Amino acid sequence: MNPLSASSPNFSPLNPEPTGNNFSIADQAATQQARDQNVGQRPGTLNIRPGALKPRLFMLSYHDDFIEEKEYTDHYPEMIRHLREHPELKHWIDVRGYGDLPTIEHLMRDFGIHPLQMEDVLNDYQRAKVDTFDDNRLFLVSRMIDFLPSTLEVDDDQLSLFTGPNYVLSFQDDYDDCLEVLRQRLRTNFSQLRRKPSLYLAYALTDVVLDHYFPTMAAIGDYIEWLEERIVAPRRDPRLLNRILRLKKDMVRFRRLVYPERDKIAELLRLPEDIISPDMKLFLNDGYDHAVQALDLAEGYRESISSLTELYYAEQSNRMNEVMKVLTIISSIFIPLSFVVGLYGMNFQREAPDGSINPANMPELYSPYGYQGVLLFLALVVGGQVYYFWRKGWLGNG
Repeated sequence: MNPLSASSPNFSPLNPEPTGNNFSIADQAATQQARDQNVGQRPGTLNIRPGALKPRLFMLSYHDDFIEEKEYTDHYPEMIRHLREHPELKHWIDVRGYGDLPTIEHLMRDFGIHPLQMEDVLNDYQRAKVDTFDDNRLFLVSRMIDFLPSTLEVDDDQLSLFTGPNYVLSFQDDYDDCLEVLRQRLRTNFSQLRRKPSLYLAYALTDVVLDHYFPTMAAIGDYIEWLEERIVAPRRDPRLLNRILRLKKDMVRFRRLVYPERDKIAELLRLPEDIISPDMKLFLNDGYDHAVQALDLAEGYRESISSLTELYYAEQSNRMNEVMKVLTIISSIFIPLSFVVGLYGMNFQREAPDGSINPANMPELYSPYGYQGVLLFLALVVGGQVYYFWRKGWLGNG
């Protein structure tokens, strides 16, 4: 997935042509291959997707007036030791990349993750959801979404979270994400995040994902407006209908991703207070409102895209009618001209072979100004037709 920055880039009509999305195509092929591998296997079997990135391990440890950041990619035992030696701190362990099965198995063992849940992490095409443990820990899945201006498509990645008494463990399959804004908040002195329990960090991660839905929707809205302008432009792109249909499919997928996100937050709100405190539920209510707003926007854009399709076909019909009108006018003008020219093209001889005169056979053929007279007559016919069409309003848009 391309990086989702703090403000997702809006669509720019200055460079509307797709430049290719080789990573996305390869990623989809690898995901399909991973799905095929899971058919018939024992539940909980861990499969590393072909081409998965090598895991990078980051730990961010903090409390009210302290923060420490370090990468433990090649020092996993040191990271676990630091986590166990400092239970007074809150920790965010961020795992980026799934390409090393031994590291994944170590994480499962040290954090008490069930194989079925780790299977959901590695097979990263899961719907947004929440699972609870007996010790009040949570397993959360969210979908990070972005609209890529380079390919004019909606892209999404999975963010998996495990919560503990003093830690949050996050998994994602790419090195780039939309979470840098949250890291910056943690680095800021007197940050509210530092003073809240670790479960609040899990909420904040989910909230950042939800917040990025709106720049994505804004980019899609810009793209819809650009498509509408292109539909009524004098010169139409022949690939315009394909783009509209592709965007329509992306919007269906977007809604399919956001609906489970709303249901996930609703399920969190239904959890007992010994898991989710009333204070946390106030924040979750705000996240629920964001999910509902995103769904409302998605529904509105879906209707706009349907209107684009109707506008495209209506404009195409209007253009065809204009073409047929022009062709009909041209044909109407040339019908009497062709009749006159064809009439005089019969060439009946006025003088018979015996030298006698046939007075009924085209006397105009021997008129000294017959040619000029016919041309003048034809011009008058054309002028009369054009004047008649103009009076009827057939030559303009009316």
